[in-house]
Amino acid sequence: MGQCGITSSKTVLVFLNLIFWGAAGILCYVGAYVFITYDDYDHFFEDVYTLIPAVVIIAVGALLFIIGLIGCCATIRESRCGLATFVIILLLVFVTEVVVVVLGYVYRAKVENEVDRSIQKVYKTYNGTNPDAASRAIDYVQRQLHCCGIHNYSDWENTDWFKETKNQSVPLSCCRETASSCNGSLAHPSDLYAEGCEALVVKKLQEIMMHVIWAALAFAAIQITWKRLSCWACCVHASYCAEGVEILLMSCSSPVEPMHSRKLKPELFQSCSDLEGELSRYTAIGLLSSFS
Repeated sequence: MGQCGITSSKTVLVFLNLIFWGAAGILCYVGAYVFITYDDYDHFFEDVYTLIPAVVIIAVGALLFIIGLIGCCATIRESRCGLATFVIILLLVFVTEVVVVVLGYVYRAKVENEVDRSIQKVYKTYNGTNPDAASRAIDYVQRQLHCCGIHNYSDWENTDWFKETKNQSVPLSCCRETASSCNGSLAHPSDLYAEGCEALVVKKLQEIMMHVIWAALAFAAIQITWKRLSCWACCVHASYCAEGVEILLMSCSSPVEPMHSRKLKPELFQSCSDLEGELSRYTAIGLLSSFS
């Protein structure tokens, strides 16, 4: 469409690519948060495949940094091949995000069964010594989640540690923060956390998985917004340009002559949605043809 609106279009696209960089940083942060938090609860969840959504979302975040760079360079240099590559990668990322959401929901549903199977084993291996990984994990969870035992503090009576110590007490990690004189004795149950840890661990792990799901959904929404804003920018420029919008689809092997060309006059469409549909159709043709 000549020089009409070119600068504004570039500004919009570069700005949206900067948003991609910001989103990439957020996705990497969410993935790292899942890994760090999982490390605190890994004794209660044996299925390491649950980390797959976090791995994928970190990979997507890293890829987005590269995508943003490609998009900015292609926009500034007006490289049609670069923009075509940019759009194709974005489509692949969008599909990956859908996979992340599906996997997130699948593994979120499995959390309760996994924790129920693992937590029994962990409590049975508790020996109260700090070097023992399982013991540290239990004490950490009980302090952080303010819980005691699997379902309540009475579960400790069935553990080997309780029977061996013979002091009718539970670990000090069961003591409420407000009970300064608490020594874990069952004779003073009001000093102990009443809620069991299993339900709270399940809730915590499900919340972690939801962070991954929401991050993937949020960026998918950003991608959809990018597409609509790009078409909206074309629509606005078309409304103010006397010559209308000229769509030129170029081949990467021969970027001089366009393979397809069509000029859309403002009077040919009644709304931005009409133009968006036409641009999407021509973009699909270009993506299929540009690498042929």
